[in-house]
Amino acid sequence: MLDQTKSATTAPLDVLVIGTGFSGLCMAIKLKEDGVRNFLVLEKAGEVGGTWRDNTYPGCACDVPSHLYSFSFEPKPDWSRMFAQQPEIFSYLRHCANKYGLRPYIRFGKQVVKAAYNDDSELWHLTTADGEVFSARTVVSGMGALHVPAYTSAPGRERFAGKSFHSAQWDHDYDLSGKRVAVIGTGASSIQFVPQIAGKVASLTLFQRTPPWIMPKPDRRISEREQARFRRWPILQRLRRSALYVELESRVLGFTVSPKLMTLVEKIARAHIRRQIADPVLRDKVTPDYTIGCKRVLISNDYYPALTRDNVDVITGGIREITERGVVDAQGVEHEVDTIIYGTGFRVQELVERGTIVGRQGLDIVDAWPEGPEAFLGINVAGFPNFHFLLGPNTGLGHNSMVYMIESQVQYVRDALKKMRKQKLRSIEVRPEAQREFNANIHEQLSGAVWSSGCKSWYINEHGRNTTLWPGFTFRYRKRTRHIDLGKYQLEPIALSESNTKPSKAVA
Repeated sequence: MLDQTKSATTAPLDVLVIGTGFSGLCMAIKLKEDGVRNFLVLEKAGEVGGTWRDNTYPGCACDVPSHLYSFSFEPKPDWSRMFAQQPEIFSYLRHCANKYGLRPYIRFGKQVVKAAYNDDSELWHLTTADGEVFSARTVVSGMGALHVPAYTSAPGRERFAGKSFHSAQWDHDYDLSGKRVAVIGTGASSIQFVPQIAGKVASLTLFQRTPPWIMPKPDRRISEREQARFRRWPILQRLRRSALYVELESRVLGFTVSPKLMTLVEKIARAHIRRQIADPVLRDKVTPDYTIGCKRVLISNDYYPALTRDNVDVITGGIREITERGVVDAQGVEHEVDTIIYGTGFRVQELVERGTIVGRQGLDIVDAWPEGPEAFLGINVAGFPNFHFLLGPNTGLGHNSMVYMIESQVQYVRDALKKMRKQKLRSIEVRPEAQREFNANIHEQLSGAVWSSGCKSWYINEHGRNTTLWPGFTFRYRKRTRHIDLGKYQLEPIALSESNTKPSKAVA
């Protein structure tokens, strides 16, 4: 439980938001729209943007079409490409923060190291890395899952004498020209940066544990004429967005409704390999042996051609260890390199570390999740009143835009806050039985989905539970999150003496 002697350095806030990625910014924009002014947003870095601020590796881009990977209420008619690259998305998020006047509400350089609920004051107290403490009645976490880098489990990483870094922490001051480079991992990041560096390095040794299924990327530049039409007739862009949404949403039919449909998708992916790789040995190395969709399906037009270069070698079977001079593969062969780049993704299953979020009676959220993260609608957890997750457990997507899910969840939190004000509620806390029932239904649906077809992926945790993905249509999720059902929650009214006090003053 929070040390009762530690007091907040500010007066209690109505709402405190963590993070300034798509989730945090959307929540802040809608709070202002609803007339809430007594709120703050805590951001660990010095600028907004979340994962699109932090990931700057060469070739970094989104795999969801630009017109869909943006707020519905803030369209961008001048996207330069069908699939926007990192600098343009980062610029878009900064634009949103500026246009909606969010900067006065953001406290930069405030990394939250602990959020603890005080049973006596019934307030959340958030401590930042620099020792400052903020208190709030409601907390909204927009931290996301793609921010803590994961590394290979092979021993010896600290022994390597050369240069090494993770793709999410790219060292742009280090010149790769003429270097012998090892890339560990063949996930979404690697297939984007490998083609960008393959022509610069002396050699590139790619260590692949499991090959990904890769589809052609329907990317192209968006002409100035198209951009002008979107600016002049916004309805055309809304129609484009709607068409893209329907196209992507239809993929659910193969993922969860009838996984047998994925055989048609697999034929396209196999044809993509045949067109781009002539060498039968290399072709065999990069062809997966699991059902397409079981792991994240990637898109690229230049990854396979990069692997066919004379200076690129693909090593399969994983790695045994890392030495001072390089990487030892599963067969015991040491590959001497100057540089190691880890394209090994993020620690998605470890949503939060122990001691970071503590609820009623000192309950650590890690202990509330003995079989992995779970929440009611991916938003609320029993034992943690007035705490809302955005992009929480089982709200990730394998087929459509996460921004759609974010807007759905933000609407749910907005409705919760409005009902709390209207009904004069001090706190709401999801009932344990509601949370159990919701997650039982979720995992029953997931058991028949393509993600449970036998491969090893970051969707599945050590207990064999898929704690990551939403197993169905996103429009159904939106319908469920349009309004909060307070019957699923334990409600605590504001005491009569408190209801007569004056409302809090604005903080900005």
